[in-house]
Amino acid sequence: MKALMMTKYGDIGSSLEVQEIPTPKVGENQILIKTHSASFNPIDYSILRGDFKAMKKIQFPQGIGRDVSGVVEKVGKKVKTFKAGDKVYSRIDESFAGTMAEYVISNASDSANIPSNLSHEESAGVPLAGLTAYQALTDVVKLSKGERILIHAGSGGVGTFAIQFAKHLGAKVTTTTSTKNIELVKKLGADKVIDYTKESYLDEENKFDVVFDTLGGNHTLDSFKVLKDGGRLVSIAGVIDSITVKQFGLNKFVSLILAFQARKVLKAASKIGASYRFLFMSSSGSQLKELAKLYESGSLKMIVDKAYIFGDSIKALDYLSKGHAKGKVIVNIIK
Repeated sequence: MKALMMTKYGDIGSSLEVQEIPTPKVGENQILIKTHSASFNPIDYSILRGDFKAMKKIQFPQGIGRDVSGVVEKVGKKVKTFKAGDKVYSRIDESFAGTMAEYVISNASDSANIPSNLSHEESAGVPLAGLTAYQALTDVVKLSKGERILIHAGSGGVGTFAIQFAKHLGAKVTTTTSTKNIELVKKLGADKVIDYTKESYLDEENKFDVVFDTLGGNHTLDSFKVLKDGGRLVSIAGVIDSITVKQFGLNKFVSLILAFQARKVLKAASKIGASYRFLFMSSSGSQLKELAKLYESGSLKMIVDKAYIFGDSIKALDYLSKGHAKGKVIVNIIK
């Protein structure tokens, strides 16, 4: 089968190529999916650059992509929840990384039937970004009705999910975006929009119960300035916390480096009695089922910025890496 493979750490243009590789064999608790569509996420080019080398080294060549939507080709002998022909989507386990391929293996427990009102192209954009927003707002900060939340970069892949899900939970949503995307985030449900090209969220007079940091860098530390005493900050781009260190079972040397990097953020949190968590999302078929219900009920809408053919998959990742995508970037494997 054909698959887009990472050949080395480096830039997008020189470290990816389409190769012919064996079709993966299905394990007893797994399903083999004939890929219709897949999507890229920022983690894909971060891994390609080598940003996570300290946490996990890659054996090249290695597949790329974590989101898939397609049709079940074959099921493992212990799988009772799916059958050949089912339309499914999944955020595949890291050990199977590589959804930019004609066939993909996924754990049955990480998969779910696609929303009945979404196409494969739309469904492929849901898993990683949708689960990230879902887990950040429910599992980590436990966002409640009436609370005020600031969501950074509301027009991005995760941001478009987070705005809608926060509104579904009954929160009052403020988000940041550029001038051209103001109408988009308003349609998604944002109560207040901060145009970062003209104003700063640091000028907000009313502080927030929760901040969802999708940007990292200085934004992580600065976000504590607009967070209420005792508030909660969850980040998917900031410094890694001790819980995530334990989650990955990192060695003592790497743990010490990460603890040193996190000291300023943890000090800022402690100063106002706030909590800080870094979220590295987890695959979950049961939560994908919950997201499917929200799409089918009309509570969520899928935002696709661009869709590419498989032959242009490198162009798709390059476009995403520029940071200007509104919603998700999809690659259709089947023509």
